[in-house]
Amino acid sequence: MMFSRNGIRALRIWTAVVLVFLYIPLLLVLINAFNASRTFAFPPTGFTLAWWADAARSPGMWHALANSVVVGLAATAIALVLGTMIAFAVQRHRFFGRTTVSFLVVLPITLPGIVTGIALNATFTSALGLMLGMATVIIGHATFCIVIVFNNTQARLRQMGSSLQDASADLGASSWQTFRFVTFPMMRGALLAGAILAFALSFDEIVVTTFTAGPTVQTLPIWIFSNLFRPNQAPVINVVAAALTVLAIIPVWLAGRFGGDPAGARV
Repeated sequence: MMFSRNGIRALRIWTAVVLVFLYIPLLLVLINAFNASRTFAFPPTGFTLAWWADAARSPGMWHALANSVVVGLAATAIALVLGTMIAFAVQRHRFFGRTTVSFLVVLPITLPGIVTGIALNATFTSALGLMLGMATVIIGHATFCIVIVFNNTQARLRQMGSSLQDASADLGASSWQTFRFVTFPMMRGALLAGAILAFALSFDEIVVTTFTAGPTVQTLPIWIFSNLFRPNQAPVINVVAAALTVLAIIPVWLAGRFGGDPAGARV
C-alpha cells in the first residue's frame, strides 16, 4: 500500500502524537520520583534522593513486593503447565468440542476483572468454604495467566506445523525423543515469552487480587493503591512507580527477544 508524501507526513505526526500521549505521564512519574516537593509541584522545586532512601527502608513495600513475586512465579508455573497442555491438545488433536474448549480457555481474559474477581470470591468463600489467602490469589491469577501461555503456544504450534515431528517419528524416534530434540527447542522461545508476559500480567493485577487476597495478603499493586492518597507516603509511591516503569522494559524486551521466529532455533 503506497502513501503520498503528505500521507506519510501525517502518519508520522500522528505516530508522534500517540507516543507523546503514552509516554508523557510516565516521564512525569520519573521526574516526580526526584522532586523535592511532597505535592509534586511542576516544574520541580528541587532535586532529591531522599524519597528513594525512604522507599528502600519501607518494610511494607518489600513485603508486598515479595508477595507479588511469589504469586507471579507460582501462577506462571501453573499457567505454563496447563496452558501448554491445552494448546497441544487443541492444536494437535481433533475431537468433539475442540472449538468450544479453545473459546472457554480464552474467555477469562476477556471478562471484566471485577466479574472474575466476584466469581472467584464466591467460589472460594461460599462454594468451597476456603479462607482467602496466598493460595487463592495464586489460583485467581493463574486463571488469566493460562490464556497468555495458551495463545503463545498455540500460535507457535500453528507456525511450526507437524512435518518435522512426523519426520522424526519416521526416522524411529520415540514420542519423548521427538519432543525433547525437535518440538521443545522450537517451542522454547514461545514458552519463555508466554511465561514472561504471564508473570508481568500477574505482577500488575489489582482487581482480581482485591477479591481473592483477603485481609492478610498484600501484593505490591494493593500496597501502592492503599498508600496512594496518604500524604507522607505519596513520594515513596512515586519512587516505586518510577522503578517499576524502568523495570517493565526488561520483560517486554525479553519477550520480544526470545519469542521470535522458531526457524532460528537449533533443532
